Amino acid sequence: MMGKRKFVIGVFLGATVGGLLSLLDKDTRTYTKDKLTRVKAGTSYAIKNPSDAVHSVRTAFTSFNQAFSKGAENAISTLEQVETTLEKMTNKNKLDRIE
Repeated sequence: MMGKRKFVIGVFLGATVGGLLSLLDKDTRTYTKDKLTRVKAGTSYAIKNPSDAVHSVRTAFTSFNQAFSKGAENAISTLEQVETTLEKMTNKNKLDRIE
């Protein structure tokens, strides 16, 4: 248990030090500042307009769910086609052996 704790602390400290060192670059600082400003604005808007935030999350979830379902349907269809092709090949091989 102690080894796990040391590992997690080491990873956290490494990420922190790496992140801070990356901020020595001006472009990285500018990018980070821009992203943090956007997050702050988005968070402030969500706090002031919680119903809009919930609606946005619900809409995003619905879109993701539909895309996932479509992908799953396509995968199932493809597997069915592969299965049908394999059955045809197997049956043909059996007929070839009989003849």
